[in-house]
Amino acid sequence: MILVDKNSSDRTLEIARSFEGVRVEVVEWNGYAGTKAHGLTLVENDWVFWIDADERITPALHEELVKFKLSTPSAPVYSVPRKAYFLGKWIRHSGWYPGRVQRLFDKSRVRFNQNAVHEALVFEGDEGRLVHPLDHFTDPDIFHYYEKFNKYTSLAADDLITRGKTVSKAGIVLRAFFIFIKMYIIKLGFLDGFHGFVLAVFSSNYVFTKYTKLWEKRK
Repeated sequence: MILVDKNSSDRTLEIARSFEGVRVEVVEWNGYAGTKAHGLTLVENDWVFWIDADERITPALHEELVKFKLSTPSAPVYSVPRKAYFLGKWIRHSGWYPGRVQRLFDKSRVRFNQNAVHEALVFEGDEGRLVHPLDHFTDPDIFHYYEKFNKYTSLAADDLITRGKTVSKAGIVLRAFFIFIKMYIIKLGFLDGFHGFVLAVFSSNYVFTKYTKLWEKRK
């Protein structure tokens, strides 16, 4: 197990170093993708399971990974379903579950993309699928959500600029409206109760802000 940490100010380093077999590496922050790519240079074996600080491997997923180690992989990358804990509730719909993410991979056959936020794996071939979920403790409260909000929307707008994207004023409004309809109606967010409504509104605002920042930067 390798922990890559940007010299956090809580007890992360102290706790990690108390466990035998954990390699702790304190690094300079080089963006989400760049820092993870550096972490891969520290790994001696080929197969890696990547997990973020706000995520947890469930007991069932742990057992599945142990069995995987005894198998012959058929794909370079495997995804897992991810279950999000948002404002004190597990989200079961809204397009967030199963919300598959690619986390188990052969590092000799993949690389991280250069996205400033929401980094992902680049590879050739088909994706394999694991069955059991990864827990994601995404936002414990609204203050935490909006602390990330401004940073993430700016990084996402920068990614759009890098990719040469443009947007019209009407496009901004329509994209935000569509996200709300998609999450709350099409993806059954209403079954998540008021949490589903809040999530759809917040996500719509995220898209609105991201593309408005793109419009601002282009202007």
